[in-house]
Amino acid sequence: MSSTKPESIWNVAFALLCVTQFLGYAQHHLLQPTFALYVTHLGGSPFAVGLVIASFSVTSVLFRPFIGYCADCWSKTGVLILGLLIQAISMLFCFIPSVGAMMLTNGFRGLGWAGMNTGGYTLLATNAPAARRGEAAGYYGGVQASATILFPAVALWIIAAPFGGFHAVFIVAMALTLLGAAAGVALSHQTPHDPPSPPADSSESWWCSIINVFDRSIVLAAALLFCLNLPTSGLSSFAVLYAGEIGISNFGWYFVVTGATSLIARPLLGRLSDNIGCGRSLVVAFTLETVSLFLFSMVTNLAGFMFSGILYYVGSAIGGTTIFTLAMEKAPPERRGRAMASFSLAFSLSSGAGGLLSGLAVDIAGYAWMFMITAALCALGLVLTGRYWLQLK
Repeated sequence: MSSTKPESIWNVAFALLCVTQFLGYAQHHLLQPTFALYVTHLGGSPFAVGLVIASFSVTSVLFRPFIGYCADCWSKTGVLILGLLIQAISMLFCFIPSVGAMMLTNGFRGLGWAGMNTGGYTLLATNAPAARRGEAAGYYGGVQASATILFPAVALWIIAAPFGGFHAVFIVAMALTLLGAAAGVALSHQTPHDPPSPPADSSESWWCSIINVFDRSIVLAAALLFCLNLPTSGLSSFAVLYAGEIGISNFGWYFVVTGATSLIARPLLGRLSDNIGCGRSLVVAFTLETVSLFLFSMVTNLAGFMFSGILYYVGSAIGGTTIFTLAMEKAPPERRGRAMASFSLAFSLSSGAGGLLSGLAVDIAGYAWMFMITAALCALGLVLTGRYWLQLK
């Protein structure tokens, strides 16, 4: 991703990186409502849905140190491409009609997801202009979020179509990740020189380098990201089930509106942390998410869902770009792959923990209480922001 004008954000390599992320995230958002509906179609409970979501995180967490090591010592683009291919192959297990097969599918998807995100974030952190990191993170996150505009709704439409069904969604998801891998190959030609990062300590053995994935410099950013994204998996997967329970029709439009919000908000608000500071941006982000989740527990119609979703995804856009900028600033150059693996690990941990907690809350107390519980957990991000305010100014 080299450029003769380092102050420039947009070039061929950055555009191809964005294409790979769009296609990978399109597959992910196509499957989020689909998995929840398919598991319940197979007879699974909301808690079983939570287990399927959590299985996505298990492999991602376990293998993330090794993936970060490979990004540093092998190839960033190679890790990206391999992650997309693994996600495509994992879809084959979806054609086995059992909840266990769905857990296996999501487990393999989590491994591929870790590779796609670690490779992508490392490439961006390595090449984003230092003075415009917030803006670059905003565009990058906007491309990822743009997949939420239509693909969850498309999944619902394909499932309901006479020619469609769950298997048709799985085929489309596989095709999207294969196209993403092809874009990754094209990206590799734009980055012919992808040298491994020099080791921080040449005396450190290779297996210690893999295990020692956590950099203290990145832990705060990862913890903030965990709090910010903790409600997201439950919201994405269980909102459609909740809407069905209370009789809301045409729910696909909710995904269109919230996806458009993410697409518009991330590039426009990407410079916010550059202008007002990291700490203030995070206060706004966590406040918006917390308020929106409380509103979700009270809404009874599609308009209420849309309004609450807009608030949530504006907060997510502000927080996501701010925290990503913080991570890029803190990542040590000689361990950037492992540092960004450490950072992106928070996505998987929050997805698994959020999905499992949300499913358990629904089984025990119902959907409304699930939203209130996740709102309280999200508010912990405000506590963390206040505690480390001086480091975020």
